[in-house]
Amino acid sequence: MNRPAHWLSDALFPRGTNKHGPLPALLVMLMISSGLVDACTFLGLSRVFVANMTGNVVFSGFALAGDPRQRLWAHLLALAAFAAGAWTEGRVAAKIREPRRRLFHLTTTHAVLVAAALAVVLLVGEKGTGPAVALIVLLGYGMGMQNAVALRMAVPDLVNITVVTSIVTRLVSQAPAQAWRRRACAVAAMFAGGLLGAALYLVAGMAAPLTADLVLLVLIAYVARDVIPARR
Repeated sequence: MNRPAHWLSDALFPRGTNKHGPLPALLVMLMISSGLVDACTFLGLSRVFVANMTGNVVFSGFALAGDPRQRLWAHLLALAAFAAGAWTEGRVAAKIREPRRRLFHLTTTHAVLVAAALAVVLLVGEKGTGPAVALIVLLGYGMGMQNAVALRMAVPDLVNITVVTSIVTRLVSQAPAQAWRRRACAVAAMFAGGLLGAALYLVAGMAAPLTADLVLLVLIAYVARDVIPARR
């Protein structure tokens, strides 16, 4: 998997200018993960996002305005879990400064959280307040960590793995140059994740997209572990 990741990463930059190794490809894969998990929570937990915090902020406003379809506590809980995950990444970054090693550790932790969420779904289902709280906390916390580490890696056009509004704006308003590849790939990755997540949920329930997300995170962690530099 190391070679395909390097190939995709190099393809997103002008020839010979990719200074990030396989990280751009891994961040694209994390965008697919974001789409997967948001699809299953939005559809399965009554319009709650665990990756796209913009949606939760807006829906919280809808709930306060009286929209009966929104659950204010769920949106606020998702925001809190996401923030806690991002805070954790900051503590990890202070101890593990090498980006790929940090990505490996955080993605492995994220995979464990998704595995725990999958266990909740398989054992008790996603219906009811208790399971919903557990799923929002587990998945939101993981997405907070991954968003923070992606932001810190500062790969152009791939610093935000959940929101594509700014990417679409730059894609259509700025001169194409070579950056259009990264921007278009980012939008396509989020779309693909959402499409796959929704299709799996509608056909086989929440366990299916969570399983796909778990496999994807394990793959990302494996590639990140394979390319981290040796300790000195």
